[in-house]
Amino acid sequence: MMNIGYQISINSIWRYRFHILSVLICWSLLGLTTLDAQMTVIKGKVLDAENDEPLIGATVSFLGTSTGVNTDFEGNYELKSKTAADTIIVAYLGYETLLLPIETGKRQKLDIRLSSGAIQLQDVVVTTDGRYSNKNPAVALIKKVIANKKENRASNYDFYEYEKYEKLVLGLSNVSEKFKNRKIFKKFQFLFEDMDTTSLKGKEVLPIYLKEILSDVRYRKSPEKTKELILADTMISFEGYVDNDGLNQYLDNLYQKIDIYDNNIVILNQQFLSPVANGAPTFYKYFIQDTLQVEGTECIELFFAPKNKLDILFQGYLYIAYQDGYNIKKIDMSINPQISLNWVKNLNLVQEFEKIGDEGYIQVSDEFSADFGLFRKGMGIFGRRLVSNKDIKINQPRPNEDYKGIPIEHSDNIGAQLDDFWESRRHKALSTAEETTYGKIDSLQNVKVFKRAMNIASLVLSGYTNVGPYFEIGPVNTFYSFSPIEGLRLRVGGRTTPKFSRKIEIENYLAYGFKDERYKGYLGVSYAVGGGNLQQFPARRFRASFQHDTKIPGLALQFIQEDNILLSFKRGANDKFLYNTNYRFEYLHEFSNHFSFRLGYRNWLQNPAGNLIFEKLGDNGELTEVEDLHSSELKLTLRWAPNERFYQGKTYRRPIINAYPIFTLKYNQGVEGLFGGEYNYQQVSLEIFKRFYLSRLGYSDFFLDAGMTFGSAPYPLLDIHPANQTYAYQLRVYNLMNFLEFVSDRYVSFNIDHSFNGFFLNRIPLIRRLKLREAFNVRVLYGGLSDQNTPTPENGLLFFPKDGEGNPTTFTLEEKPYIEASIGLSNVLKFFRIDLVRRFTYLDNPNVAEFGVRARFKVYF
Repeated sequence: MMNIGYQISINSIWRYRFHILSVLICWSLLGLTTLDAQMTVIKGKVLDAENDEPLIGATVSFLGTSTGVNTDFEGNYELKSKTAADTIIVAYLGYETLLLPIETGKRQKLDIRLSSGAIQLQDVVVTTDGRYSNKNPAVALIKKVIANKKENRASNYDFYEYEKYEKLVLGLSNVSEKFKNRKIFKKFQFLFEDMDTTSLKGKEVLPIYLKEILSDVRYRKSPEKTKELILADTMISFEGYVDNDGLNQYLDNLYQKIDIYDNNIVILNQQFLSPVANGAPTFYKYFIQDTLQVEGTECIELFFAPKNKLDILFQGYLYIAYQDGYNIKKIDMSINPQISLNWVKNLNLVQEFEKIGDEGYIQVSDEFSADFGLFRKGMGIFGRRLVSNKDIKINQPRPNEDYKGIPIEHSDNIGAQLDDFWESRRHKALSTAEETTYGKIDSLQNVKVFKRAMNIASLVLSGYTNVGPYFEIGPVNTFYSFSPIEGLRLRVGGRTTPKFSRKIEIENYLAYGFKDERYKGYLGVSYAVGGGNLQQFPARRFRASFQHDTKIPGLALQFIQEDNILLSFKRGANDKFLYNTNYRFEYLHEFSNHFSFRLGYRNWLQNPAGNLIFEKLGDNGELTEVEDLHSSELKLTLRWAPNERFYQGKTYRRPIINAYPIFTLKYNQGVEGLFGGEYNYQQVSLEIFKRFYLSRLGYSDFFLDAGMTFGSAPYPLLDIHPANQTYAYQLRVYNLMNFLEFVSDRYVSFNIDHSFNGFFLNRIPLIRRLKLREAFNVRVLYGGLSDQNTPTPENGLLFFPKDGEGNPTTFTLEEKPYIEASIGLSNVLKFFRIDLVRRFTYLDNPNVAEFGVRARFKVYF
């Protein structure tokens, strides 16, 4: 069994994004621990005595103790202990076992060379000479496991059900005495009592978050459905500072369920090949270690490791019930330590399976723990998800009614459960440190210093701060901005909190531009229809809003406020604006299968501003300025995102990308004469998004978008293709296209963004230490403008904009597609992606650049 220590840097808190950071920022900066003076530390290499080849997975341990490690891909090991052991034992399959004396309480470097030998496993003799070949009994054994996967996995049963207990714990790890004694913690010393000393060998963990769930899980094969009914749950809450529902969604994705029988396992947007995948023997080495009893079952212990130490693969042990259908009885594995998995220094998975009567095996426990850190030493975050299943029943049918509804829902009888309930229903008792966590954090939240620190952290990281229990102001990064039209712009606004109501939300802002001397503002009200709330999935929500503000035609941003101060800096000419007045009404209805429809109405008034002028040919044959453009639209959006997962914030939802596609179909109907509408037209568009995982070659995000306008309408109502004149790299817009540069009434575009996850750079010495990752992007846009929407003196449509010298600045895509591509490096300083972007077509258009450098901020794994 591998013993893996966890050591995490507090800088990894950024890995958990805004809400976890809000909880942890007040714990101050990281502290470093020092080794005890009596610590015995042995390090070195284990090599083949004949050829000095490193021996991967050799066991080095202190004699008579359970403290031991396995060598890495270069044969390195480091063994630490405070015990008074004076001998180490070194063992490797097919080699002689060595007992070596050591000096207690000192640091020593010891390179060990083992001579090859032979061991006998039942009737099979395995010999090794330092070279690996697929022609060995270990590979024959794993092929038997692979061949029996379909019969052995739980989804092969017609029915199964069990009671599931789940516990998720997060804590500060490697907490030093120096950290505990800091002035800031003078009033918080009660936190450091009864700390966890068992989860990480030789390190103390301070639990700060704990969540427990008890549920019934039911599975039906045909038609396939898994239903989880939550019977009870309890958790540490930071209500008012952290969106608990959003935090739970994020942590559930981070510590997700893993099926070892899947060919590919996705963890933190990285695709790992399972050690029992169909093609696993091509990429993994396998070594038979021993035969032993695991919970009364005769098993073969099989060690596995990547053939190429730079591949995104696992290493660890499989325990195979070779006399019982080659079922997996247990697996204990971690990630390959040589790969570039950001923030994660180590990740460990232990799963155990049990035979239920004569039916077969099913999982009974699952422990998934992760070691996050920016640096190898210092304080950090330790997280562990523990799942226990009991009262298992196989192939006992239930009525169809028991499987209806959303996949996960709460029981009608769920409510606040007393301690006595949890003490009787927990599958495994809490440790002393975990048991006291609830009380510690409750006490902490009543300390004024902590409240003040959390308010500051929430303001800095989420952009909002509470002004009383029912309202919060923000986002602060929009309070100040500037533009050529408005000059200095000041804005203040906010929204109601869930404490005000979970069914009603009111959001507003007021802004003023000192150059145009005009007020702008927004007021929106959302109401959850039925018995749900605004944050609940599936949502049923009605929203009404009014907005009067400036708008740049063709500007499209994802998850960013348009008046963010950082976006005030733009390249090229940025002098064509609109004053938009919008009245919007919409109803959103989501279904449990992740299909949704959205019905809406928009009344839209556009007034040109800056150097943008609406002009058409008047009755007298001369150009006439048009003061405004008024449209009235009915809207319908259909969206289907099968198996979608998302991070649900207080007022927004961000998808967590997986391997499933997302389809979005939109229809707009312009109605002349309805509340002032001046035009009849119809618009249809289809969007398809899909992520493709390519195993060792990384993954590709593919986005297809096509649309068409029927009827005659002026260019501001057609498709103004999304452009980007900021210096931020945007994924779904054209980064070297100018605002309002291209207009179409029919178009099709595709966008491919590929990340190699360091496939090439990780193979270059020295550079691989930077953990940089290669990326490229290609965007192609085909479009055109029909005769009925091409401005002419006869049809009275608005003419395309021109510059001050009368030269056109807006064009169509009739001649050829618009193409741009980029190559980039991501994971720069663990937070940035930097791309060199090139534009290939329409280089003769005014004020365009062929090349540009753009940067994007993101937390990369």
